Amino acid sequence: MSELKILGRHAATVLVGQLAIMAFGVADTVIAGRHSVDALAALSVGSAIYISVYVALIGIVQALLPVWAEMRGARREHEVGRSVRQSLYLCAFVGALGTAVLLLPGPLLRWAQVPSSMLAQVELYLQILAVAFVPSLLFRLYSTLNQALGKPLLVTWLQVGALAVKIPLSIWLVGGGAGMPALGAAGCAWATLVVNYALLMLALHFLRTQDIYRPYRLWAPMERIDWSQIRQFLRIGLPGGLSYLVEVTSFTLMAVFIARQGAVAAGSHQIASSMTAVLYMVPLSLALATSARVSFWIGRGDALQARRLVHMGLGLCLLCVLLSTSVVTLLHQRIAGLYSPNPEVVAQAAALLLWVGLYHLADATQAMSIFLLRCYRVTLLPLLIYGIMLWGVGLTGGYWWAYEGLQLGPLKLAASPSPQTFWIAASAALGIVAAAFVLMLRSAVQRSLHSPAPLPIKLP
Repeated sequence: MSELKILGRHAATVLVGQLAIMAFGVADTVIAGRHSVDALAALSVGSAIYISVYVALIGIVQALLPVWAEMRGARREHEVGRSVRQSLYLCAFVGALGTAVLLLPGPLLRWAQVPSSMLAQVELYLQILAVAFVPSLLFRLYSTLNQALGKPLLVTWLQVGALAVKIPLSIWLVGGGAGMPALGAAGCAWATLVVNYALLMLALHFLRTQDIYRPYRLWAPMERIDWSQIRQFLRIGLPGGLSYLVEVTSFTLMAVFIARQGAVAAGSHQIASSMTAVLYMVPLSLALATSARVSFWIGRGDALQARRLVHMGLGLCLLCVLLSTSVVTLLHQRIAGLYSPNPEVVAQAAALLLWVGLYHLADATQAMSIFLLRCYRVTLLPLLIYGIMLWGVGLTGGYWWAYEGLQLGPLKLAASPSPQTFWIAASAALGIVAAAFVLMLRSAVQRSLHSPAPLPIKLP
């Protein structure tokens, strides 16, 4: 099978599963939006904080994908099982940290000046999701392993099946009925909790029963914790997780800062955010598939074939982004109307969707690039660039422009407290990041052609 077919099949399979997971958030947004503006606003703030915590910590685990893919490429299957078991110790720490942050969100909510009318709903939403965090983390570990092994189909089937449970459960719990009181935004969190535990149970069942996992001896007895191994995991995973933290919080904290503009602004931003997240699934799926194949060939010692895969992945990503951006730009009014019946929310969301296209172009390019940079073990410099540009220029610049005004040399920008201000600043910052990452990736690929390929973590 040609590399294009392998890449296309892998990416398409991942995309279906990722869209199913993203449909969780889209469905919650629609269900909460049609229940009440207050529920939609609480969901916007609560989901922004949850995603910030979730993606940053999950990123530590997901960054191990190139390690296991390289082991497979180097035909070191027997080492994969031990590496996965050691990663469970890392998951224990990450799970405890995430649960603690979500159980006690009060200081963060007060720092962000979330309106008092939303506080109770948002706190309850996050505390329910705290109980759902560990099973979600472990299922992501299972998903990452499958990506590395080039076997994403089982994960996709589970994610699609979970969506069929999640939507009716959210509708029932949010709106109430059949003896159940209306729970508002908290109903979305309860539905997520049920689905996360079901997914984890099914993943464990497949790991036990499916033949594709037997060569890796995943169920061998747990070894004692290997601190040198954990440190090596952290050298790879921690910069990746922190990069996710900066990237996602620069996006999700917009919702927290926009919340002080009121329920209509928060709701319209949530619609634009939801659409952006859906669009992101295409480059994310391509990035996961491409990075798995690039790491596979790096493990085989074929840097030239890895370079071909880099070019192929970037080309496919650009093509898909141009198509999806065109659709959103043409149908922005209709898309906004699907989310909410409130005319004020729809009008403001439709205006934001025009900026979503530009944001998505930059976002897709940088996402593909940073996944591929991790294949070449380039992690620290992207983290620094993320911090300066996304937090310093995008988020902070958007905040000052919205609430204080900005002085950019001879250009003076008056304070403009609207969601659109944040989106303009974020798009500009992300565009600079994308350009920098493409140049760094080109340099890393060229170096790989003239030096030995990075080896996967070596286990005793």
